[in-house]
Amino acid sequence: MSNLPKEYFKIAIRNIRSRKLRSWLTVFGIVVGVFLVVTLISLSGGVKNAILKQLNALGGDVIFVLPGAIDNPMMTFLGGQELSEKDIRTIKKVEGVDIILPMSYKSKIMRYKEEQKSVFLTGIPWDEGIEVLSNFQGWSLAEGSWPRPGKRELIIGSVVAKEDFFGKRVKAGDEASIGGKTFKIVGILNSLGSKSDDTAVYLDRKIFQQITGEREGGAQSIMVKVEEGFSVDKVAKDIEEELEKVRKRKRGEGGSDFSVLTSEKMGGIVGQIMGLIELVVVILAGIAILVGGIGIMNSMFTAVRERTREIGVLKAIGAKNSGVISIILIESGIIGLAGGVGGIALGFMVAKLIEIYGNTQASFYLEAYLPISLIVFTLAFSFLIGCFAGYIPARQAAKLKPTEALRAYD
Repeated sequence: MSNLPKEYFKIAIRNIRSRKLRSWLTVFGIVVGVFLVVTLISLSGGVKNAILKQLNALGGDVIFVLPGAIDNPMMTFLGGQELSEKDIRTIKKVEGVDIILPMSYKSKIMRYKEEQKSVFLTGIPWDEGIEVLSNFQGWSLAEGSWPRPGKRELIIGSVVAKEDFFGKRVKAGDEASIGGKTFKIVGILNSLGSKSDDTAVYLDRKIFQQITGEREGGAQSIMVKVEEGFSVDKVAKDIEEELEKVRKRKRGEGGSDFSVLTSEKMGGIVGQIMGLIELVVVILAGIAILVGGIGIMNSMFTAVRERTREIGVLKAIGAKNSGVISIILIESGIIGLAGGVGGIALGFMVAKLIEIYGNTQASFYLEAYLPISLIVFTLAFSFLIGCFAGYIPARQAAKLKPTEALRAYD
């Protein structure tokens, strides 16, 4: 490209300027496709990074046991399934299990001052939970203290404490009521990195069961801390086998209705799901870019037909076929590249706006992630699509004979 005469670039740019409206409309076709690629991949990549960051924060020596099969993990929260007290006792007996934290969740109305809001109530056994969560999961308090086991004391997520949640800033030492019972707010957590966690209210699991009526002892998830020196994968496998034995003893119950997940396994599942989503996004956006390329081809065909006489003059004064082809390819490449630049700028801007909005509304923190590799690939791909789309019209222009081209409009 650097060996081409500067005149080719000047002619190509002049030709683009001479048909501004058509050029901009053609550029817009590429912008739409690139915009879709950048926006969706940026957001999906951001979500993936946010989830993996949370999983890494769990540590490698933690196992989660959830009700419901792995192919439908949302049943844990939406299907009302629980792990029984017998499941909890079974897990405790597995060799290599150090500490287990059965957790229960339920949406409840919390009243603070004159305001009341629905909160995600989480029951945790504080007698062992505080050590695990603070020392191994990175939980820390912005103010106040940890609750005492068996007491009507709450700690709240960082979002719940903010002024825009209840209309007033919640402070440690204040009181609130849930289910007709009065609780003391003893602590406020620093952000845990997840919107669902930061908008939750945490209390002792026994108190949770009292105010929700769920006194059977079941749990909606169990966090297992593996004893030092034991293989996490081996302990996870043993837990799965022991729970399978328990279920086989139950009459009329077949198949696994639970999932045993390590942080590594969850990370792999997340990576596979997000990778599939990104692949679908790329395919759909690629189709949109291809349509934009067809628009470039159509524009170049029209330009060649309109400039037949000009092409004849160029060939008459000594321009070679390669020179004519180069001019058309430069034009189409510039249009494709311009579309790529516009699409990247627009896509990232929209992704950032969605990130800002999503962080105030979503159940997890969104992040617009745009790696340099994606920018370089998108620009190169847009340029090559433009050149490819312009190649056939360029070949058609190069085949014109000077005498026929000069007589085209006589």
